[in-house]
Amino acid sequence: MYGIVEIAGHQYKVQAGDLIDVEKLANEAGSTVTFDKVYFIGGANPQVGLPVVNGAKVVAKVVKHDRSRKIIVFKRKPGKYKRKNGHRQHFTALLITEVVDGSGKATKIDASSKAAKNYLK
Repeated sequence: MYGIVEIAGHQYKVQAGDLIDVEKLANEAGSTVTFDKVYFIGGANPQVGLPVVNGAKVVAKVVKHDRSRKIIVFKRKPGKYKRKNGHRQHFTALLITEVVDGSGKATKIDASSKAAKNYLK
């Protein structure tokens, strides 16, 4: 089972066991976060929300806060000026631990998976 969820103004397709990078959240590393804005639940019995699926939620664990790789931005006007800027975006890494649909069925992360062994202790 998978779900389309809104996190920090962006929509992500997630399922239990996924490791995703989202815009920086205020939660501390190691804490658990629940997202209630689930727009779609896919799988054997798909559910479309109007606008959200009632009772559906996605539970995730905050793995770390970090900065992405550096991108270089060049600004140039021939004969006038040149400018070189760099930018590193802050992000939060989330491990999706559980996806619950509106009817009470849930999909949890497999305890023997590589992500679970690394981040769930």
